[in-house]
Amino acid sequence: MASDMLSQEEIDALLKGGSTDEPEIQYFEDEDELLSEIEIDALGEIGNISMGTAATTLSTLLNKKVNITTPTVSITNTEELSKEHKLPFVAIDVSYKEGLQGSNILILNTDDVKIITDLMVGKDDFDVSRDISDFELSAVSEAMNQMMGSSSTSLSEMFFKKIDIEPPVSMEITFEEGKEKIDLLKTTSPIIKISFKIVVEDIINSSIMQLIPLEFGKSMVNNLLGKNDEDEIADNIVIPTSEPQRELLDKVEEIPKIDQSATTKAVNVARTEDIDYNNISKREEKVVVQQPEFQSFGQVPPSSFNSSIDLIGDIPVEITVELGRTYKKISEILDFGQGTVIELEKLVGESLDIFANRKYIAKGEVVVIDDSFGIRITEIDSSNKNII
Repeated sequence: MASDMLSQEEIDALLKGGSTDEPEIQYFEDEDELLSEIEIDALGEIGNISMGTAATTLSTLLNKKVNITTPTVSITNTEELSKEHKLPFVAIDVSYKEGLQGSNILILNTDDVKIITDLMVGKDDFDVSRDISDFELSAVSEAMNQMMGSSSTSLSEMFFKKIDIEPPVSMEITFEEGKEKIDLLKTTSPIIKISFKIVVEDIINSSIMQLIPLEFGKSMVNNLLGKNDEDEIADNIVIPTSEPQRELLDKVEEIPKIDQSATTKAVNVARTEDIDYNNISKREEKVVVQQPEFQSFGQVPPSSFNSSIDLIGDIPVEITVELGRTYKKISEILDFGQGTVIELEKLVGESLDIFANRKYIAKGEVVVIDDSFGIRITEIDSSNKNII
């Protein structure tokens, strides 16, 4: 029987839920308790506006139509992310240096990064089987720098203060490696995950993930809603809701508000009652009524144009003659070398455009004067005849 009895150590172990040598498992609260519905909606709106602006910037960089869908906000942690995502990805660490205090991480698919960098240099065929290079990480960092820069401009308008970021840092890692390299992933605390779907015409149909520390996300919401510490304390005050108090609150709400216009009318009536009507006729006799006299204006002769143009006659104006234009991709410009011939859109014998301080004023033809080129004006732009 004695062998069937538990020792004191075994009883303590059972009460503690197991041996003290085992690692402690940390459980998180429910998502609704960590973020309120208002905070989730606010974070979604912040992400929607900022990523919408970033999509416009990326569209300009890639010369392709880019669409980023409405975000989905949820709560996660590093352990859950490690289980869900085993493959390497490109992480872009973006820190704020002005306006907001914190950082966030953008997670991109490695194949998407390769396609984006190919589009940036003008390539039409994509090889995603290659290893990602330092050049591509640098290129996507610059793309994200411009995207998040434009996003910061939108946030500045939203928060009514200047918001700026540090240059983003890109790296190819896994979530397990990120636990040692990225501060946000080193902690076991809850993390806000905002997922976006990104579509680049028929080339990319993937997703972007934005990870934000919980406290930083709450801070952004408070900034957006104009809350401070006092507001948060006020939000936590519990108002008794007994029946007598409800009746008192209902009576307070039923008190009519003062009508400012009615008050003004009452004052005017009071002033009217103070008028001595017996003396009105005497006052009217002293009033002299006359017809208004206006100065007659005849037609003013137009001022001489030459009299005023002399005041600005000595201001220098830059005259530029444009031979022609063309558009090239960055990859084509990189192939330029000595002896490269660039074909312009102008045809042989076509008139050249003449600009004054970069404003188009006329057309002309090339002539040779001694050893120099000249331009003979053949047509004046009709919209500028009143200026020249």
